[in-house]
Amino acid sequence: MKQLWQKIGFNALVVVILIYSLLPFLWILRSSLESNQGLSQATTSFLPKAVTMAQYHALFANQDFLRPLLNSLFIAGVATLIAVILGALAAYALARLPVKGRITVLGSVLLISFFPKVGMIGPLFLLFKQIQWINTYQSLIFPYLILCLPIITWILTAFFAQIPVEIEEASMVDGASTWQTIWSCFVPLAMPGIFTAAILGFLLSWNDLLFALSFIQTPSMYTVPLALVSFRNAYYIQYGQIDAGVVVASVPIALIVVFLQRRIESGLTMGAVKG
Repeated sequence: MKQLWQKIGFNALVVVILIYSLLPFLWILRSSLESNQGLSQATTSFLPKAVTMAQYHALFANQDFLRPLLNSLFIAGVATLIAVILGALAAYALARLPVKGRITVLGSVLLISFFPKVGMIGPLFLLFKQIQWINTYQSLIFPYLILCLPIITWILTAFFAQIPVEIEEASMVDGASTWQTIWSCFVPLAMPGIFTAAILGFLLSWNDLLFALSFIQTPSMYTVPLALVSFRNAYYIQYGQIDAGVVVASVPIALIVVFLQRRIESGLTMGAVKG
């Protein structure tokens, strides 16, 4: 009987936390389905007075929101891909090779990820202005690598260390080269960790506003967060279109997490266990 009440209490707590976490997004979703007239009226109802897709229509017809979506997808995708490749190589070396001061290197890598972004803006702006990178894709891809690479390297190092070295040794005994062993044996086993690191890196890049606000100047180069901030003029803020944009920008991330949930859980669980 005690175990039953504990289970009920635990499930109730999970439901409360879930509702609390989803409440802001549900309110944004509700607001995105409301007309401008309805948004101007105070209400506590979670249901819009009249469901309309006008905010979404205006988002793409008036604000050309498809362009920021494609910009963010390209920039975050390229930055994540490069960071995963470089991070995987560094993590493999730290996990498998006899590197001196391995713990110090890992600590330094993690410390870099805590460096405040605002402290990078000035030096990076002067550098990008000198090499004419302002208002270009690479002016965001390069800083996003600084954000993604440390955490990806840290996660993959912890994950790679859990993969039995005997698997690689057996493959080499069978005549496979080092690269063949890595590609055919190591990479498939490491996929859960790679997916986890890639998603976290993608999220860091996708959600950034500070770097985009500092280095991007023309609307055609806007990323999603920067475009959402621009939905205003001197007299009015387009709250409905901002809410619709938040919903649209959240859908790709939600779909990725849902479809890769098991791989993410496996990557986080295995990487957290020390062998």
